[in-house]
Amino acid sequence: MEEKFVIQGGNPLKGEVEIRGAKNAAFPILTASLLTKETCVIDNIPLIEDVFKMIKILEEMGAKVSWTGKRKIEINSSKVRPSKIPFNLVGCFRGSILLLGGLLAGFNKVKIPSPGGCIIGARPIDTHLDAFEQAGVRVFPDGRFYRFEKRKQDKSLEIVLKEISVTATENMLLFAAANPKKTIIKIADQDYQVQDLIKVLEKMGAEIKCSKIRELEIFGKKRLKGFKHTIMYDPIEAGTFIIATLATKGRVVIKNAELSFLSLFLKRLKDFGANFRIIDSKTIKVLPSKKLKIDKIQSLPYPGIHSDLQPELGVLATQTKGATMIHDPLFDGRLRYLNELNKMGADIIFCDPHRAIVYGPNQLQGIEMPSSDLRAGAAMIIAGLIAKGTTIIHNVYQIDRGYEKIEQRLQRLGADIKRRVGS
Repeated sequence: MEEKFVIQGGNPLKGEVEIRGAKNAAFPILTASLLTKETCVIDNIPLIEDVFKMIKILEEMGAKVSWTGKRKIEINSSKVRPSKIPFNLVGCFRGSILLLGGLLAGFNKVKIPSPGGCIIGARPIDTHLDAFEQAGVRVFPDGRFYRFEKRKQDKSLEIVLKEISVTATENMLLFAAANPKKTIIKIADQDYQVQDLIKVLEKMGAEIKCSKIRELEIFGKKRLKGFKHTIMYDPIEAGTFIIATLATKGRVVIKNAELSFLSLFLKRLKDFGANFRIIDSKTIKVLPSKKLKIDKIQSLPYPGIHSDLQPELGVLATQTKGATMIHDPLFDGRLRYLNELNKMGADIIFCDPHRAIVYGPNQLQGIEMPSSDLRAGAAMIIAGLIAKGTTIIHNVYQIDRGYEKIEQRLQRLGADIKRRVGS
């Protein structure tokens, strides 16, 4: 049966919260196990729906997975076969696209459906297809499927990505790690999940260096080793709790926050008047802020402000004085959540699919609404926490895909939020 969140707003968040492992780093690191016949040990796994799906896909393809701790697994992918790919699982979440790099590194033929994911506008996989074609892989569209055939490689590769893409960069890193010749990836993304994957591939025996701006140079090996790795903590989850605390005028110490990947985000919050203290490289204390004024929120590829934090910042903008321009050039559907904020009493004008102006401050009123995608769902929770009255959020499965038991963690901070089953 459907689950929903019921929120009574008005409580400032207070206390301490620990950030969990990074969802978007877990996907490529799990996939890296496909590159070796040796057993791999992965710790700090976030216990969320999309990660469980990726593990299930690997198991159905033949991987042997053993849970050796609450967040720790041993995985051996020596008996994985691409012919066993569970199309129903691969087709329902975006992270499954990362199977391609790992599988094509070791097999000549792979067939997958077009991956699913959040509804945040056009998210084609053209950049992936183009990159693999540059790497000597033939791509054949086949209805809602794609077939890939790898030709023999005996030369160095230079791959120029069509755009700055996190997952395309990761796919090419996975593919290149098994190529003993040099591979250069240009227009490469270097965000937190890419950097965590690079650490794993280096443990496996690949040599990787950043030779120029947005350029990676990889010397792979035919025989890669197993690895032991602890997944980094999730910067996006840390940013979500930071904004939730600011929006509710609370006092929260956030631990395991990868602050080095939030430099511009924190700089802009300080510019906006946010009150916080950085205690150490992974701990931040967020305090009530008397006057917040946000002029502009623009999401950009790393090291810019993450698009995944833009919806949460949009909610915060409804509580600040004056006009805030929101610009998300990356996804043409990322601003849809603003329609729900308008229904709650916000004053927001849409300029085009990528830009909107938020006028504040406005007292939000609780309403009943869907959770259209993962990050919008988290933003709507924050809206509910500051709204007057009751907010009901349906389709919380979308939120569970990226945040582990978020309602329980918010409850420990004093939030009045409950999970309910049924209509």
